[in-house]
Amino acid sequence: MSDRYASFANSGPGRAVVKRLGLPAPPRLRRYHLGDPLVPGPVLLDSAPGGRLHEPVREILKAAGIGDGGERYSALIFDASGVTDSTGLRALYDFFHPHARSLTSSGRVIVLGTPPEACDSPREATAQRALEGLTRSIGKEFGRGTTAQLVYVTPGAESAIESTVRFLLSGRSAYVSGQVIRIGPAAAVNPPADWERPLDGKIALVTGAARGIGAAIARVLARDGAQVIALDVPAAGDALAAVANDIRGTAYQLDLTTAGAPDRLADHIGGRHGRVDIVVHNAGITRDKTIARMDADRWDSVLDVNLSSQERINEILLDRGLIPDGGRLIGVASIAGIAGNRGQTNYATSKAGVIGLVRSMAPVLAERGITINAVAPGFIETRMTAKMPMMLREAGRRMNSMSQGGLPIDVAETIGWFASPASGGITGNVVRVCGQSLLGA
Repeated sequence: MSDRYASFANSGPGRAVVKRLGLPAPPRLRRYHLGDPLVPGPVLLDSAPGGRLHEPVREILKAAGIGDGGERYSALIFDASGVTDSTGLRALYDFFHPHARSLTSSGRVIVLGTPPEACDSPREATAQRALEGLTRSIGKEFGRGTTAQLVYVTPGAESAIESTVRFLLSGRSAYVSGQVIRIGPAAAVNPPADWERPLDGKIALVTGAARGIGAAIARVLARDGAQVIALDVPAAGDALAAVANDIRGTAYQLDLTTAGAPDRLADHIGGRHGRVDIVVHNAGITRDKTIARMDADRWDSVLDVNLSSQERINEILLDRGLIPDGGRLIGVASIAGIAGNRGQTNYATSKAGVIGLVRSMAPVLAERGITINAVAPGFIETRMTAKMPMMLREAGRRMNSMSQGGLPIDVAETIGWFASPASGGITGNVVRVCGQSLLGA
């Protein structure tokens, strides 16, 4: 469903009306298109004294052909890993204060630091935790489609940051802002031969792939080089076949909640492909009622599809060795699993469970060289949100730093970043794709 208000606000007469009345002004976001440069202009990079990430980032920018000259910048990057106490935070003011107005529309702000739990002293940990307040505030202050992120890099993981820096600078992260990302050491960092097709040779499974966010995920992974197994229920067979044909993938019809479904899926993958490198758990349903009015079937069906089926599939694919070293497990949670939502106790429980699954399984899977992460979408323009009452729909669109809803491709691009072979240091992360929603953490 199109956002008519955003279209009006970006028209000539609309801009004048919006400005005069002080209404939300949704900016035009810089999204990725095949062949786009990483950023459209120069990037300004600086560091606090003693920063250990300045040089690795400089090398990434140099390799990408990105310059640092000019009066206007497409991105501002600051290495705060050298800040060891609260007085050192002044370095961030000294960097951002004079350059805030030099950032172009749809600019990118990245602050790099050390995870507080990896710091050498309480004072250093205190200062590093303070960076979260800075980046989230910048995301709300700068406007005009600017995104702002904090990337905590564990000492020893400096070589594992390239995929994240590239993602956050690019148009792929248009609707991701105010996030805290953690990067740890990776057993092997495998930069792709072609950053435009990082998934060449990979096999990916996407559940719930017939439409909406699932179809967008399948298309992005195929665009990035993966051979995609698109899975959905038999009732969605025609739409599923259309998606699979469009991306030159394969369609597999299966209700994941039926008895024996995990075994049939594992048999199919093992017999036809031999392995699956990327598993994206996108399948999900809603059955909304307040808990006082909710029947048991609504509770059970939502928990089974959205959470329990993921556990069963993961278990059998791992037990049979079908997910190899370097594999990627990716869940689709929701901001409802973070903030809750009236009338969705079942849905919010299931999506909070997905977050719990990611956090609990990350250290277990790390021993096998497999990462697990999740996206948590906010308001995304889909057929489901189009059915919402108008006032709720408009509130969902405007209550974020972008003043607009996201698109299915925004979720898909974030999943593509998690799926990259160069993202081996990223595990246990839950990244909201919500335009920095005013709801939730």
